[in-house]
Amino acid sequence: MAHADRLPAARLMGGIPPTALVLLGIVSVQVGAAFAKQLFTVAGSAGTVTLRLVMAALVLVVIWRPSIRLDRRTLVTVATYGAVLAAMNLCFYAALDRIPLGAAVTIEFLGPLAVAVAGSRRWIDGVWVLLAAAGVVLLTGVQGGLLWTGVLFALAAGACWAAYILVTAKLGSQTTDGKGLALAMVVGAVIALPFGVGSAGTAMLDPLVLAAGFAVALMSSVIPYSLELEALRRMPPRVFGILMSMEPAVAAVAGLVLLGEHLKAAQWAAVCCVVIASIGATRSARPDV
Repeated sequence: MAHADRLPAARLMGGIPPTALVLLGIVSVQVGAAFAKQLFTVAGSAGTVTLRLVMAALVLVVIWRPSIRLDRRTLVTVATYGAVLAAMNLCFYAALDRIPLGAAVTIEFLGPLAVAVAGSRRWIDGVWVLLAAAGVVLLTGVQGGLLWTGVLFALAAGACWAAYILVTAKLGSQTTDGKGLALAMVVGAVIALPFGVGSAGTAMLDPLVLAAGFAVALMSSVIPYSLELEALRRMPPRVFGILMSMEPAVAAVAGLVLLGEHLKAAQWAAVCCVVIASIGATRSARPDV
């Protein structure tokens, strides 16, 4: 598609360096997660996820006006992306309902770390894995620490995040602008809907809840996913992974500032261990990773 024919949103993102796109996306998604957690008392974690995905799907469809006339291979990628989005968010919000934001993201980040070291036989990558594992043990082993159900949900979200990174790069290569993302968000919203209705029921129809859900959708889905998809079109997944290594630290700060979630000194050290391991593993990854 010629540059002149691109939609305004695509032209705007095209003028921003990919590094800045990723950093903006990180801040947006973590601030959005902090706001989303405050909705749990009304809509529950599954209801909040459903609001987020449904609202995000509506916004993206309006912005990108996607067509369903896609080849079979692209349709499979779109459907897979949507399913991964739904599973990742349902698991992550379930974790967030049980443990602090910084802890949930730190544990979840084992997924991207696994992508960075997958298939490696170098000793240094083993060091990064051990450092990350030590960080998670430290995070969960502090006295009065974390609920294991929350930890398990965060681990499941991490597995989905690993799949998300791989499928995002594939979707970006098979679709133009945000059209594929819009269709995938619709798929994710449809998958999440039964869970949300079963959890929150008619509470999701309250005007204030809908407004809050719309804000969360913008900050946690529309903005970051659009920015990340555009960034991955213009940078290798390896570089993307290095920048995303900041996510646990940003999440811990967002949890502290917006939710008053105070991590203990040992837990902050654990967050640093995972961040350092992620940066190290991604920097030393093979160029094609």
